[in-house]
Amino acid sequence: MAELLDIFRALADPTRLRVVALLREMELAIGELAVVLDQSQPRVSRHVRILAEAGIVERRREGSWVFLRIATEGPASGIAVNAGEWPFSEGEALVIANDARRLAAVRAERAAAAERYFAEHAVEWDAIRSRHVAESEVEAAMLAMMRGRGLGHLLDIGTGTGRMAEIFAPAAHRVTALDRSPEMLRIARTKLAGQGVPIDLVQGDFLNLPLADASIDSIVIHQALHFAHEPDRVIAEAARVLRGGGHLLIADFAPHADEDLRTRAAHARLGFSDAQIRNWFDAAGLALESAQALEGGDLAVKLWLGRRRDGQSRSPLSRNDKRLAA
Repeated sequence: MAELLDIFRALADPTRLRVVALLREMELAIGELAVVLDQSQPRVSRHVRILAEAGIVERRREGSWVFLRIATEGPASGIAVNAGEWPFSEGEALVIANDARRLAAVRAERAAAAERYFAEHAVEWDAIRSRHVAESEVEAAMLAMMRGRGLGHLLDIGTGTGRMAEIFAPAAHRVTALDRSPEMLRIARTKLAGQGVPIDLVQGDFLNLPLADASIDSIVIHQALHFAHEPDRVIAEAARVLRGGGHLLIADFAPHADEDLRTRAAHARLGFSDAQIRNWFDAAGLALESAQALEGGDLAVKLWLGRRRDGQSRSPLSRNDKRLAA
């Protein structure tokens, strides 16, 4: 009873009702909420604190930004999710409609920021893409390899612009898109708006995933493993959060000798061999089910699909264990 009273007290304010209506549409930062509501950040922060204490909204930090969303669990989540059916008065409905129009401007600014970021890095990215098979072929091969696997809750490690989360979302029940860069997550948030399944964007490191053991059904790591100085640890950490029978799909380069990618593009590893991936999979409790090479240009792309061995919920590779030879 006390918990329900806290929820209703928190909602007994016009501004907080507006906040709930906005967060039903998309995750927003405090500053973005302040712009839409035309109120100061300290005032908005106070309203958000009350909603968070009542369990109605959740806060998540990405770098210097704090993003907000409707709580996904607890009694308050069901109440807030159905906010669109609440009997607002004509005047209240008008205020919410005006907020929705200002929210469209926030969406537009996010898209513009993403375009500026792409423009600044387009030459660098295009130079790398031009050296291997078309990305559309890589995506088609990845989708084919995962078809019929039952993606369930999919984790996209190193999501970048969110492209993998975007193409796999239609076959998943839920997607968690993880990246260590707040800038990339903001771009992904713009790309992934309006998807038909719940998508969580999470800032985190692939060596220390902020997820529980055996909590994920499938994982994709697309062109991110070569940034790892200890790729065996990345695979072991992915296996830790993967349920028994779940799948891990890695797309990365085959071994090459282009040191320029190490110095210019921060690649820690110059591709991977089948033997390396098989050994790392085996140590992490994964069975290598298939491997595929996609030739084209001077950089070959490889796909490796591993399955978590049934009956194992934790990776046998401890962070203190001896590292496998590269």
